[in-house]
Amino acid sequence: MDNITIGLPRALMYSRYGVLWRGFFKELGARVLISEPSSRSTLERGSALSVDESCLASKLFMGHVDALVGKCDYILVPRIASFSHRARMCSRFQGLPDVTRVTFRNAPQKFLTYEVDVNHRRTEEDAFLHLGAQLGHGARESRRAYRRARKLMLRHYAREVRAQEALYKSDGMKILVCGHGYVLDDAYIGEPVLKGLSRLGAVPIRGDLVDRDAALRHSAELSPTCKWQTNRELVGCIAMNRRRVDGIVLLSVFPCGPDAMVNDLLLRRVQGIPMLNLVLDDQSGIAGIETRLESFVDIIRFKEGAL
Repeated sequence: MDNITIGLPRALMYSRYGVLWRGFFKELGARVLISEPSSRSTLERGSALSVDESCLASKLFMGHVDALVGKCDYILVPRIASFSHRARMCSRFQGLPDVTRVTFRNAPQKFLTYEVDVNHRRTEEDAFLHLGAQLGHGARESRRAYRRARKLMLRHYAREVRAQEALYKSDGMKILVCGHGYVLDDAYIGEPVLKGLSRLGAVPIRGDLVDRDAALRHSAELSPTCKWQTNRELVGCIAMNRRRVDGIVLLSVFPCGPDAMVNDLLLRRVQGIPMLNLVLDDQSGIAGIETRLESFVDIIRFKEGAL
């Protein structure tokens, strides 16, 4: 299938796998169309398409899908369940293709999906071979495209990790911002927090950009039973770096169940450092967020005798 266009919603797992997806489809000769960065209208449209109980990140995802409907041949919506027995994903990632198809059942739009569930012997490479087959490509061609794209993704991620690691050695107040990549990368909900801290003279360091293998090993220091993969990575990042920063912001979206449980655990177990639990919802205003960040930075300065 030549000259097809694959739409990629700039939400949820795009922050983690965007480089892999773009590389894979381009290797197979397909064009890629990425939705525009989030805005208030993206959230409003996504909220209108979602049930009230959906988390803010899921509502944004539906807004991004809606922005792509009718503009591409297929929209990619993966199903990611588990990476190992102790590395599961939130249930919303497991049901995402089904929820998306039902939501847009009346739209003239085709969807692509693949499934990663190592617990049921469905590996990532196997998933991409199946994805390539859906587009009419053989196993050999799809395997080569996947492996090349994966190398690109790993190199890109290693550069991002090195850039964050360098910030620990910089001057000034350092604040570790622990949130999922799809929150921190989002132009409407995550970027304002990072930019707000920078305007206040702090150095924000992203907790999602970390050596994941090392973080998973260290996560047991704070929670030996946490089963959600991305939460374990954030817990491990805090365990590794809490003594290298002046404060920690736990950034999540309402009503994320895994984050609510894990962040409550962290607030109780991580002692001796100022922590701010910042939960964003579709009613959060920039002014209110900036006020809380300013107060948090002032607390750190007062604690250090700089205020």
